[in-house]
Amino acid sequence: MRYLTLGRTGVQISTLALGAMNFGAIGRTSQEDVTAIIDTALSAGINLIDTADVYSGGQSEEMVGTALKGRREDVVLATKATLPMGDDRNRRGSSRRWLTTALDDSLRRLGVDHIDLLQMHRWDPATSDEETLSALTDLQRAGKIRYFGTSTFPADRIVHSQWVSQDRRLGRYVTE
Repeated sequence: MRYLTLGRTGVQISTLALGAMNFGAIGRTSQEDVTAIIDTALSAGINLIDTADVYSGGQSEEMVGTALKGRREDVVLATKATLPMGDDRNRRGSSRRWLTTALDDSLRRLGVDHIDLLQMHRWDPATSDEETLSALTDLQRAGKIRYFGTSTFPADRIVHSQWVSQDRRLGRYVTE
């Protein structure tokens, strides 16, 4: 397996990642299936596992967490937030209120005390970049996340957020 550096973090990740979107009800996978898939990936040298709170309504995170019991430090664990987690209008987006709750829920489902990479699943036009970056920076300083990044953000939003982070002395997105 080849490895590369995650952004400018110094963290070495495999060039192949294991995506967990189809774990659970969406992919009709059992816990036994998920554990076997993760075992095979780790044996092949894959050390990056990517999931999201919204995948199978949180079931993917639960299954990944169960499969990783006792092996947490063997992986760079990534998850995502921002997409709706139910009908409540405040259980989505990238406000401080929701990101704090979503992260705590993800940590509980995964059975871990920190996430290596928390990614904003989509750009949230209803929330300012300053609000989101401030919340993510505080979660990073609290040790709940090591790094944060984006997923499918428009290029202009990434550039704008970099300016905001510099002006306000906030953390920066390390991946897209």
